[in-house]
Amino acid sequence: MSNELKVKRVSSGKRSRDRLRSNLTPARKRTSVTRRCPESKGDMEVPKATNKSLDATFSEYCSDTEDLFGDYDSIIADSSFLTKLDSVEQNIIHDIDYANRGSCPVVQKHENLEFTSLKSSTENCPKPLRDDSVTNSILEGFGDDSFRDIPSSQLAFQQDILQKAGMNCCIDDDKTSTPMRHPEKYLATEDKKQSHIAPKARKSVSDQLKKAMMDNATAPSSVSRAVVQEAAIVTKEISFALEAIELVSKETTDLGPFFGLPTKVKELICNLKGIQDLYEWQKTCLNLDSVQQRRNLIYSLPTSGGKTLVAEILILKELLCRKKDALFILPYISLVQEKVRGLASFGMELDFMVEEYAGSKGRFPPVKRRGRRSLYIATIEKAHSLVNSLIEAKRLDNVGLVVVDELHMLGDGSRGAIIEMTLAKVIYISKSTQIIGMSATLGNVQDIQKFLRAENYSNDFRPIELKEYVKLKDSIYEVDTKEEECFKFSRLLNFKYSSAMQKMDQDHIVALVAEVIPSQSCLVFCPTKKNCENVAAMICKYLKNEFIQHKQAEKAVLLEALKSSGNGLLCPVLRRTVPYGLAYHHSGLTSEERKLVEEAYSSGVLCLLACTSTLAAGINLPARRVILRSPYVAADFLKRSQYKQMVGRAGRAGIDTHGESILIIQDKDKDLAKKLVSSPMEICKSNLMHDNGKGVLSLVLSLIGLNVTNNLQKIRDFMNGTLLSVQEKQLCLDKNLWDVTQECVELLKEKGLVTASTEPKDGTLQVTKLGRATYKGSVDLTYSEVLYKDLSKGLECLMLDSFLHLVYLVTPYDIVSQCKPDWMVYFRQFTMLSAAEQKMCSAVGVPESFVARRAAGQNVKKNVDQVVVNRLYLALVLLGLLKETDLWSVADRFQLSRGFLQTLLSSSSAFCSCVLHFTEELEEFWPFRALLTELTRRLTYCVQAELIPLMEVTGVMEGRAKQLYNAGYKTLSHLANADPNVLVKSVENLFKKQANQIVASAKMLLTEKADALQEEVDDMLTKPHDLPSL
Repeated sequence: MSNELKVKRVSSGKRSRDRLRSNLTPARKRTSVTRRCPESKGDMEVPKATNKSLDATFSEYCSDTEDLFGDYDSIIADSSFLTKLDSVEQNIIHDIDYANRGSCPVVQKHENLEFTSLKSSTENCPKPLRDDSVTNSILEGFGDDSFRDIPSSQLAFQQDILQKAGMNCCIDDDKTSTPMRHPEKYLATEDKKQSHIAPKARKSVSDQLKKAMMDNATAPSSVSRAVVQEAAIVTKEISFALEAIELVSKETTDLGPFFGLPTKVKELICNLKGIQDLYEWQKTCLNLDSVQQRRNLIYSLPTSGGKTLVAEILILKELLCRKKDALFILPYISLVQEKVRGLASFGMELDFMVEEYAGSKGRFPPVKRRGRRSLYIATIEKAHSLVNSLIEAKRLDNVGLVVVDELHMLGDGSRGAIIEMTLAKVIYISKSTQIIGMSATLGNVQDIQKFLRAENYSNDFRPIELKEYVKLKDSIYEVDTKEEECFKFSRLLNFKYSSAMQKMDQDHIVALVAEVIPSQSCLVFCPTKKNCENVAAMICKYLKNEFIQHKQAEKAVLLEALKSSGNGLLCPVLRRTVPYGLAYHHSGLTSEERKLVEEAYSSGVLCLLACTSTLAAGINLPARRVILRSPYVAADFLKRSQYKQMVGRAGRAGIDTHGESILIIQDKDKDLAKKLVSSPMEICKSNLMHDNGKGVLSLVLSLIGLNVTNNLQKIRDFMNGTLLSVQEKQLCLDKNLWDVTQECVELLKEKGLVTASTEPKDGTLQVTKLGRATYKGSVDLTYSEVLYKDLSKGLECLMLDSFLHLVYLVTPYDIVSQCKPDWMVYFRQFTMLSAAEQKMCSAVGVPESFVARRAAGQNVKKNVDQVVVNRLYLALVLLGLLKETDLWSVADRFQLSRGFLQTLLSSSSAFCSCVLHFTEELEEFWPFRALLTELTRRLTYCVQAELIPLMEVTGVMEGRAKQLYNAGYKTLSHLANADPNVLVKSVENLFKKQANQIVASAKMLLTEKADALQEEVDDMLTKPHDLPSL
């Protein structure tokens, strides 16, 4: 007999039920049923009609709306199941009656379960009680083997039924209950007893099921001790397995085929960067043992070799595979902003945060995110402050990777000292943090290796071959260091010059650029900013009118965008040069103008840029030909590293077959030029001793303040791990490093920044309040005392009628020397101040009479601090910017370049942020905290208040913010939820790539702000760990 009952599963992932075989098992999982007569060797088949009726009976699913066995299979829910079970009973009774009319005992054999159910005929077989026989034969499938791993509630039910069924059995060993595995024995012994057994009322299977389940609900399960122990062992083994899996997952960082990263990362690099495949050196570098085993690494290649992509892949591995934060240190604000824009899309797709630390931006310490990791992209100065804040919060171990771009800047004055301090702290405190440094070729890489405890990988790979040339008079020489003279004659210039043109262009720049533009691109590096403008204007004079026709429509769009960025005003030089496809590029342009020029050059709208050396160190703008107008930067002869950086821009991967560089020299510079092109790279030296040891002083102060070291011996141990220690013999000529360290500690004591314990044998060092404010505010030690005095004096008569007093207090000290006042302009602006503002000027030391006499050209006998005078002049400039927010009109009024004004704004906002942190550590300066917070925000953006939320998005300048605002995108939320396709159509001169970057950056910033608020909520709701208890 083949009965089929389908039981619907209510929970996935449960144990396998393959071992269970019973009358409730679907027919396809059991063998066919036959009836065998002991006296006959043949089989007697059950009528087909009976099989069909049984199959039809169990062809439906059971209801499982109520699961009495928890998450396990429900076998009872509504009355339909019990009705079906009663129907099964009736069918079996019917079969027994049918079999009793036969001539021999009928044995129902279940091959899978290896048991037989005895049914006897009237003549030859004894008559067991039909009721018990039916019940037991239905329950026979619930055997011990089948229930070895079922839940306790079901096991209790099974044991209860078997106990009741056992009461109908004989106690003797040779007598078994029905159904039996060997029914032949039973037939003879039971024949006499059946007539004496009194009939009794039989309980149906459904009644027994109900009773068993009710018992399970009201009484503890009667599970054997062995079963409980076995279950406990299994649970323990599962726990161990889960722990092992978790441990393996932590140690295994391989998430996919792309250097351990998912394939999605490769697709994003292809889609967002347009990179189909990596260079062979990149693959080799990523597979180095030092990379795989997370040892520190320095890798150096020529400019444009593809170093940054390797760093980005390593950063993604740290964020996604090891679930650690990463810090990416870049030298300039523009590079930080460009990288934030570029990686924001990766962050949104791969679920990590990209946080900008540049200028006044950045939170100290950063938000502690529970759900995702963070990539901090920071300038050199901000990276140092960030590391300090993480040390103080004891969270530096959360940063798994620090990447330093342009590592050779370790030798770059005070900024090099800051890099060294930052890396030395990371090495000393966090043993698990990996450091990756990338740079052009280093002259003394062994020293850097020893300092960073790093391995070195170098390669001379360039995607495009570089051919270096030198131009002397009208001859071109190829640079060949194998030649004795270094220069090998190549060709003569073939360009007809008129006498007038020869006077204007003595260096034949027009002839050199005309060979490549407009079909190909060219960069002309000039020694000064003014020379950039002059060269661009001069080239235009001698270019043919055909140049104007080249991409004329695109150039008209660029001019409109430049005009829009200047509130309707356009630089006269750019107005003349852009139609020819030329422009200049230097710090005199605003950041928005520079961005527009760079994008136009990258897209081919502009074919030539006359630029300063800063372009080579900043954004990557390659060219077919690079011309060095002179071997000088201002009045200084070029360094080898500067030269290699500039000529390295020659050659555009995927476009050119080779790149060319041409250095224009005069006869007097010939020997120096030979040395320049053939000498090795300059040695990178520690700058902790730069400017009378200012770097060592700052380092020691922060070490004591952060409790990294608190006595001389520990300071000595730390200093032994610096680059200065590696190069001690070269740099500390007069005294050893230990003597230098002791002198610095004594000098800090004299300045009132550090105190020592009064116990003679203790020697513990501590920072004073002023010392803590100095290092937490990242204030230069030269100015910390002056700043304290200025703030104290300002409290005495703080003028809040206007921003002038506050602006004066946050005007950077180090930028004062870069500007000399125009006394007539100074006097004119002074007379326009209110009475309260003039009184404030007199209070800081600049009376009106002094300015009037200087404007009249008279000498002033009275001693006036020139620094204060110049600082107040710059404060007037900043006040004008805050009042008008129009860069062009303020630049015209004060006769200063637009670029200088923007630099002044950027420096002032950064210093204002430093002063804010400085005042937060000193109680007496509490009034400044709220005032400086708002001033920092205003100086950072210096636009109308409604545009500030839009300008917080990386890459959105004032002109673009106005366009977005007028198009209806008035908040950060608007931008974050914008459709890039709609954005392109709504905003003039906005390309799809730019729109995607804006939306991605807005989403990232919105998420960052939301996380910060959530962090505050979590902190407020978290139960204090030191809560008093009884």
